[in-house]
Amino acid sequence: MLKRIALSASLVICMVLGTSHPLNLTKLSLNTIVIDAGHGGHDSGCISHGKDIYEKDICLTIAKKLGRKIQDSMPGVNVIYTRTRDVFVPLWKRAHIANSNKADLFISVHCNAHKETKFHGIETYVMGLNMSQGNLEVSKRENQSIVLEQDYKENKAYNGFDPDSDEAHIILSLYQNAFRNQSLELASTVQANVEQQKIRKNLGVKEAGFVVLWKTAMPSILVETGFLTNPDEKQYLISDTGQNKIAHSIYESVVQYKDRTEK
Repeated sequence: MLKRIALSASLVICMVLGTSHPLNLTKLSLNTIVIDAGHGGHDSGCISHGKDIYEKDICLTIAKKLGRKIQDSMPGVNVIYTRTRDVFVPLWKRAHIANSNKADLFISVHCNAHKETKFHGIETYVMGLNMSQGNLEVSKRENQSIVLEQDYKENKAYNGFDPDSDEAHIILSLYQNAFRNQSLELASTVQANVEQQKIRKNLGVKEAGFVVLWKTAMPSILVETGFLTNPDEKQYLISDTGQNKIAHSIYESVVQYKDRTEK
């Protein structure tokens, strides 16, 4: 399997060089932020403890709260949403929206799930190589949205990606771009604020292969805002107080990242 992965990694590099959008490595200002509310429409995402709350709804609410905070408090920064209502948006299109609008930052908002209801906390992901079995399971669960697209097997944007293959997810995590360090910096800032403000348990920054982050040509993160499968955390995630605190924590991280980047 390792030989197959090594060979596939070489092919990945060739595909990245041939398909990635042109990168502006000298641009240090933060003018446009794309906020991606995970799932939507017939893609419910994970289902809560009690099976009465869908991930897609929590994602959209937090994403909108985050966007409003940025628009109200960061003049000159343009916010673009991949969706503003309960509709299904293909994974490839989410990256396309960010790239076509020349975004400077991409933030994907999600909720977590686990078969063990005791799991709780917030974690932030970037595309990367340090993938544990747990990270693989999270990326596989989130990437399952792709099978809800009728033409995903024929869609050239996915390069034949197989969501049921562990190997495919490992290969996907090999995709690197010039913005990995910036992505890690923003992700670390998000988790530091989670820790400092005692929002929820800090589960740290992690790396995995997410289709939604695959072809974004800018610093990109995916925030798992908490476990809907944990009864206590579910109540926090559906509360206005909890949603506001999570959105504000991410917002403050963007402000801090912007200040450091532009200085």
